[in-house]
Amino acid sequence: MTHYVNSCRAKLLALLGIIAVTMFTAGEAAAAAPRVDEGELLELGFKVLVAKSEVQEKWVRNLPPGQIRPMQRTGKKYFIYPDAPRKQIYVGGPNEYEAYLQRHPESRVDAAEAAKKTSAYRGKQDDAMRKATARDLSDPFLGVTWADLGW
Repeated sequence: MTHYVNSCRAKLLALLGIIAVTMFTAGEAAAAAPRVDEGELLELGFKVLVAKSEVQEKWVRNLPPGQIRPMQRTGKKYFIYPDAPRKQIYVGGPNEYEAYLQRHPESRVDAAEAAKKTSAYRGKQDDAMRKATARDLSDPFLGVTWADLGW
């Protein structure tokens, strides 16, 4: 009899798990950002860069889809939008991005929220680094013993 009860509980828990995953997935799909029109980006002056190597393709695939993100290289600020299925990115400068924001003022709010999240994340990283530095300074051998070195 206990085997039957455990079996029913297992089935019930599995069913509840499936329902929870389904609801979570549906919620994520509803909260997804609206897709950016690539044709509009081209109109605004964004340039297309196609990934030509495996490393570039992997980098494009790992970018968060559906959003324009800032990037800085060699002291210049760029804004990129990935198109992973076509293995390419759209790249624009501050002028092109500002033109995009004028057409889509709702994106300006999203950019402010993203900056706030990034700032909070960096603050957490700074705290973690301070703690790690204090730990490392208190133990000059970083936890390594002579036995670890083979002596």
